[in-house]
Amino acid sequence: MAVSISPDTPRDPAVSALLQASHAYLQSLYDPEDNHFLSIDALCAPDIRFFTARLAGKPVGTAALALRAGYGEIKSMYVDPGARGHGAAKALMARLIGEGRALGLPALKLETGPRNTEALALYAGHGFTRCGPFGDYRESPASVFMGLAL
Repeated sequence: MAVSISPDTPRDPAVSALLQASHAYLQSLYDPEDNHFLSIDALCAPDIRFFTARLAGKPVGTAALALRAGYGEIKSMYVDPGARGHGAAKALMARLIGEGRALGLPALKLETGPRNTEALALYAGHGFTRCGPFGDYRESPASVFMGLAL
């Protein structure tokens, strides 16, 4: 089964359910002050490129690229646990990297947590390396910062 990636709206009910599952997962891992996910409203802002992964037409994953001064920030990267192993995360990453290049961004950056080991492995597998805090982030034991030069 092939995974398809397309621009989408976070307001679609099935997509919103994925985002809510992602938020619940992060809230189970980290304290509120250590969660930096964007609300559904924030994901609808003009400086956000939002994508949904579908498997057999069903939404199974989400990812967003927030356009920042001098870089793009990966946000809301999530694949439903029941749909993992079909390439959705890799396809979302490829789309985000391709989107960043198409927009002429010099780099992509992200913040995730040290307990999110699957995400860390995914990002490292796509060439992301650890870096220091960026934007409004501060150094924290609950944060891992990574970047990829485009």
